[in-house]
Amino acid sequence: MISNVKLYGLVLSGGKSTRMGNDKGLITYHQLPQREHLYHLLSKVCERTFLSIRSNQEEEISQHFETIIDQDEYRGPYNGLLSAHAAYPEVAWLVLACDLPLIDIKALQELVEGRNTQKIASAFANVDDPLPEPLCAIWEPESLEQSIAYLNNGNGSCPRKFLINADIHLVFPRNKEVLLNANSKEDYSQALQKLGL
Repeated sequence: MISNVKLYGLVLSGGKSTRMGNDKGLITYHQLPQREHLYHLLSKVCERTFLSIRSNQEEEISQHFETIIDQDEYRGPYNGLLSAHAAYPEVAWLVLACDLPLIDIKALQELVEGRNTQKIASAFANVDDPLPEPLCAIWEPESLEQSIAYLNNGNGSCPRKFLINADIHLVFPRNKEVLLNANSKEDYSQALQKLGL
């Protein structure tokens, strides 16, 4: 695999946030809407960064942010991820979901430093339960090409299942709490507590 593939950042902020009840990208944990906070973090470790959004979100996004509009060809997170791949097929993507309120710059630096370009992806995982976190991962171009074939073969739309069955590299963050997913009101309360808010 080519080791000098450019690394772009992608904040997945086009989901409907049905379990949370309100847009997870707009929740404020760090003095900014979460999607903007993650965008700024990714901008520190990636050559370019984009917000992945639905077409009906375009008007609410400041022109200070680069965006990629979901093409609606695939379901779930793959919608944003493969829309980004279609726009820039030659780059690797460091992908972050908006439901990771504890992720910080140190963790992102660990992931970038732990990237193995000989594998098709490098994903964070919890050392106690070593399943890849597909939405806190670096997807090399090859993994996204393989994902398209995987989806077209009717394997379902779960990016974690794809990564579990692929030749990937796992990176274990020093602080495993950065992988806390906040998808519900209970998760939100837990995140606020851990952030001391």
